[in-house]
Amino acid sequence: MRAKSQPVPPKISSPPSLAAFTVIMLGAAVIGAGAVVFFFNPSTHGFYPICLFHQITGLNCPGCGGTRSFYALLHGNLPLALKDNALFVLLIPAFALRGAWFATKQIQRRPTAQFLPAKFLWLLLVVAVIFTVLRNLPAFACLSP
Repeated sequence: MRAKSQPVPPKISSPPSLAAFTVIMLGAAVIGAGAVVFFFNPSTHGFYPICLFHQITGLNCPGCGGTRSFYALLHGNLPLALKDNALFVLLIPAFALRGAWFATKQIQRRPTAQFLPAKFLWLLLVVAVIFTVLRNLPAFACLSP
């Protein structure tokens, strides 16, 4: 008696990478958020989140004025953006360059370190604390939004 031959099941292929989908969705979210900030001035519209640190203490945190600064940058007003939050304005090019470097390494499939190494994060924390202290001192009122 002869056994009936069974068809061979197809090979299971690995699922496609979600990298392209992630990049597209992240890009859409950034463009969408930028469009909201571009069309709705944070100084006149009340639907933006408030700073709880500022509301509780009356002091400015390192992020206070960041949305207004972003609005000013989107409208080409660099002096106002620097007045609202200089740290935010100065960190944008640094993060953009780091992001471009990281993306290039990923596209080339070369090994990359962490996006933000621990040493950089500690340095960023120190800079943010110094910026926060300075912007709350009367002598450095120019750093306060």
